[in-house]
Amino acid sequence: MARDDVKTGYKYVGTRPNRPDGLDKVTGRARYGADFSLPGMLHAAVVRSPHAHARIVKIDASKALALEGVKAVVTRADLPTGLEGEDLNLQDNTLAGEKALYDGHAVAAVAATSALLAQDAARLIEVTYEVLPHVTDVDAAMAPDAPVIREGVADYSVPEGMNGNVARYMEFGHGDVEAGFAAADVVREHTY
Repeated sequence: MARDDVKTGYKYVGTRPNRPDGLDKVTGRARYGADFSLPGMLHAAVVRSPHAHARIVKIDASKALALEGVKAVVTRADLPTGLEGEDLNLQDNTLAGEKALYDGHAVAAVAATSALLAQDAARLIEVTYEVLPHVTDVDAAMAPDAPVIREGVADYSVPEGMNGNVARYMEFGHGDVEAGFAAADVVREHTY
């Protein structure tokens, strides 16, 4: 039986949909975002933290800004202030504020007239870090003596005395789990 003859009951699974961009992709004619160049277009490069947890002491972008063709260097100080809750979390994930929260956290962004210039300028930005203790897995992060990565994120649901890395705590239950385990032929437990 040919693969196309298999009926799955689904609209698309098991079918061979027409791909309007397929021919362009396989022949190399397809154009991607990096293929376009428009008048006045700027290119960006991002400076990322090499540390899993570090206080950002200083960002010196003067050498990058001195390059002809570099139009801007943006840091967290350039973003709006006074945000809280989800808006603040969004900013933390956009550019690091006082601390880099993970290896690769964006610290600054450069806008320049070419991609190569933006990358060169990004390499000239000097960031001074105070490296802080970090954790490498969830269990270590929840330990009572673990270093707190993001201060003040725990909400009202976190029980008293629980580590500050726990932002929210929820318990769910339905039925008698122990009775279910006892009645089961096989019980398989694992941490995911």
